[in-house]
Amino acid sequence: MLKNGDVIVGEIKSMNKGVVVIETDYSKSDFTVEWSGVKEIYSPVVFMLNLTGGRKMNGTIQSIPGTEKVIITTADGQKSDVKVDDIIFLKGVKADFLSRLSASVDAGFSLSKANNLQQITINTAIGYTANKSMLDFYFTMVNSTQDNIDPTKRTDAGINYKYELQKDWFLATSVNFLSNTEQALKLRTIGKLGAGNYVIHTNRSYWALSGGFSYNNESFTNGTAGRNSVEAYGGTELNLFDIGDLSLFNSLFVYPSLTESGRVRADFKFDTKYDLPHDFYIKLGLTLNYDNRPAVAGKESDYVVFFNIGWEL
Repeated sequence: MLKNGDVIVGEIKSMNKGVVVIETDYSKSDFTVEWSGVKEIYSPVVFMLNLTGGRKMNGTIQSIPGTEKVIITTADGQKSDVKVDDIIFLKGVKADFLSRLSASVDAGFSLSKANNLQQITINTAIGYTANKSMLDFYFTMVNSTQDNIDPTKRTDAGINYKYELQKDWFLATSVNFLSNTEQALKLRTIGKLGAGNYVIHTNRSYWALSGGFSYNNESFTNGTAGRNSVEAYGGTELNLFDIGDLSLFNSLFVYPSLTESGRVRADFKFDTKYDLPHDFYIKLGLTLNYDNRPAVAGKESDYVVFFNIGWEL
């Protein structure tokens, strides 16, 4: 039951980032409803639930009529009353593969008569959410050509894995790849292992802090000898995803080297996404990489600003 009095009868597939997905027998497409608009919920299905404060439970949900609370009943019969607003994630324990999958792709293209300037940008992301873990893959490519100037190319890709613990703690590992002509990087491969905590974790936003260690392997296109280094890292991520149809994401990670004295790298990312009808969206973003000891003097930073149109699953 919604706060405007509407009643939807169907299967609750998931709720994440403030949006609940409901499948019904009378519609070919799933309903998506803002969680803040839900008044009451009744379901015999067993859900995996994440609550504010890092609490995690498995159980059925029944609203307490006339209140903004639900009763969660676990398999052993224990009952807990929880505010609807304290539920930040839920998914049916027996959810199929596709319902746990997320994907998005967006692209942008620009053409200028002057010097025949052409630029194409492509962003792709695929994610999978299991009971206590998340796996995602991303790929970003920027390719720019112009008469009488060498092509500018940048490719960024990676695989991230996160395992959630109690009280909003998590373990994280990833392998990331970067290639760009601005810094003469043929390939930078980074393996990371660390842990973190959600300082804020609600169905409207999250703010996470994390840290750990990374291994950096680099090869270059300008004849500079390859480098290997062990680094510490610390970072922060802030995601605001309940600003109407607008969402904001930014992250900053700093990598002081443990084996190259005085070397520091940093990666910064900022994305703004506005949702359109039929799962389309527009996105404006900035990605910046900094290295105080690059292979090319005077090329400490490389950045990309893009404006794309995309679609997501």
